[in-house]
Amino acid sequence: MSRTRTSLLAALTLVAGASATALSVPSADAAATATPCTVDYKVQNQWSTGFTAAVTVTNNAAAKSGWSVKWSYAGNQQVTSGWSANVSQSSTGVTAANESYNGVLATGGSVSFGFNASYSGANAIPSTFTLDGVTCNVDDGGSGGGNSGSRVDNPYAGAKMYVNPAWSAKAAAEPGGSRIADQPTAVWLDRIATINGVSGGMGLRAHLNEALKQKGSGDLVVQLVIYDLPGRDCAALASNGELGPNDIDKYKSQYIDPIASILSDPAYAGLRIATVIEPDSLPNLVTNAGGTNTTTDACVTMKSNGNYEKGVSYALSKLGAIPNVYNYIDAGHHGWLGWDTNLGPAAQEFAKVATTNGASVNDVAGFIVNTANYGPVKEPYFKITDSVNGQTVRQAKWLDWNQYADEQSYAQGLRDKVIAAGFSSGTGMLIDTSRDGWGGSARPSAPGPQTSVDNYVNGGRIDRRIHVGNWCNQSGAGIGERPTAAPAAGIDAYVWVKPPGESDGASSDIPNDEGKGFDRMCDPTYGGNARNNNNPSGALPNAPLGGHWFSAQFQQLMQNAYPPLP
Repeated sequence: MSRTRTSLLAALTLVAGASATALSVPSADAAATATPCTVDYKVQNQWSTGFTAAVTVTNNAAAKSGWSVKWSYAGNQQVTSGWSANVSQSSTGVTAANESYNGVLATGGSVSFGFNASYSGANAIPSTFTLDGVTCNVDDGGSGGGNSGSRVDNPYAGAKMYVNPAWSAKAAAEPGGSRIADQPTAVWLDRIATINGVSGGMGLRAHLNEALKQKGSGDLVVQLVIYDLPGRDCAALASNGELGPNDIDKYKSQYIDPIASILSDPAYAGLRIATVIEPDSLPNLVTNAGGTNTTTDACVTMKSNGNYEKGVSYALSKLGAIPNVYNYIDAGHHGWLGWDTNLGPAAQEFAKVATTNGASVNDVAGFIVNTANYGPVKEPYFKITDSVNGQTVRQAKWLDWNQYADEQSYAQGLRDKVIAAGFSSGTGMLIDTSRDGWGGSARPSAPGPQTSVDNYVNGGRIDRRIHVGNWCNQSGAGIGERPTAAPAAGIDAYVWVKPPGESDGASSDIPNDEGKGFDRMCDPTYGGNARNNNNPSGALPNAPLGGHWFSAQFQQLMQNAYPPLP
C-alpha cells in the first residue's frame, strides 16, 4: 500500500427510506410524481439547557447545484453553531444553506448537516421543513431513533476480537509463530472474489460463522477491511486493484452490495463488525491529486471523476445502515497527513465524504491510522515540543516540520480536527500496531545527543526507517503493541489490521491476475523518489505479491517485536 504521505455512535442514523432513496436515482417520471423532498430530523443529545441535532435531506426533484433548508421553532430554541452547512437563525426561523463543497444535490441524493442549540422548557421538533421553498415530508425520528440502538460507544470495550483461522494457521506453522498465532487480525476483502472465498479459502460468511463460534456468550469484534475502490491506490502500484477508474457501478453492485447483504443477515446481529474503509484513498486525494511534487496522473483522475469519494460515501451509507456495523475511515499516518497544511484539509475531505452521496456522519464510528504502516505508537525519547540549542526539533530532517512524531499523538490530534469539522464528540480512533514495534538490538534506549536537532532526533527515534515515507516491507521492523481495547484517551483500540507476515508488495515484477503491479518502493535496490525525498526504499528482498505470505518478514517481525515476545 502506498505510504508517502496517512463515533458517531450517537443515536442518529439514516432511516431506511432515506438510505434507499440515496442509493438509487429515480427516473424523470418517478421524480416528477414523488414527494419533492424528505427531511429526517433527529435530536442526538439533549441536556437541560441545550441539544445537538442532525438533519438529513433527500432530494426527489431535479438535481440542484445549491440548496437551502428552512424551518421554524415553536419554542425558544436558538442555534449556537453548525457544521456541514451554513446555519443561521432570525427570530424562530432557521436557514441551513450548503457549504461550497456540498452544494450539488442529485435527484435521489441526500445531504446531512448538524448543529448545536440552546433551549428551555419544551424542545418540540419542527413540523414543517422546506427545501428551496418546497415543503418536504418530515421523517420524525425523535431522539435516539434509527439503527443505533444496539451500538455502543466503543465496540472493542469488553469484547474479544476475531482470530482469523487462515492467518493463525500460517503463523503457527512458522518456527516460533505459535507465540502470536492466537492474536486477532483483520480479514481483507480486497477483491470481489474474496466475498465468496478465493481458491477454496474462507469467504465472508465462513468468517462470520467462525466468529459466532468464537464469540460464545460474550461480545466479539470482527474486523473487515473494505478495499476494492475503482482505480485503487492511485499513488502506488503494489496494491492496485481489479477495478478500473470508472468502475464505480461495479464497485457498488458487485462488491459493496453483496457485502452489505451478508452483514445484514440477522444471524450475525450479535456480532460487532468493525470495518476499515478503503485504506489510502481519501489521503491520496489530499496530497497526491494536484499541486505538489507527489502528484500522480492516476490520483488526478480519481479526484476529477469523484469515484473515490462516491465509493467511500456509498460504503459508509450502505454499511452504516446496519445496526451492528462500525465504520472506521482510513486516515493515513502521521508521516503523511501530520503536517499543518495536510491535517486541516484532510479533516474537511473526510467531512465532505461523510455528508454527501447519501452518507451521513452518523455512518462513521471513527477513523483508523497507520493501516499497514510502520509509524510507532509513541516515540519515547523525544517530544515534538523539544528544542536543542534553541532550535525546535520540528526542524530536524526526520520530522521536516511535521507537527507529530508518532501515531498516538497524530490520532488524537486528528480526532480533535474531525470533531471540529462536524463529527461526533464520541468519535473513536484505531491504531494499527501490527508492525510498528521497532524492537531488537537497533532500538535506542535513551535520547540522542543534544549536539544538534538532527543528532537528537536520529539518535533517539525508535522508528529506524531510512525515511518516514518508506512503506514497503521495511527492514528492521517488528511486531508492535498487542491488540488492546481503550488504551488511551480517544483511542478505541490498538489493532492488527495488516496481518504480520503478509507482504506489502513484490520486490520484483511478478505477473498475476490480482491487478497488482510492481512498485519500485518494494525494490531494495531502488534509490527513491519525491515521496521519500529520494532515499533508498529500505525494503526487504525476495518479497512476494502484496497480501501473500512472506516468511522472512514474519521471522524478522517476531525477532524485533516490542514489547518482546515470550
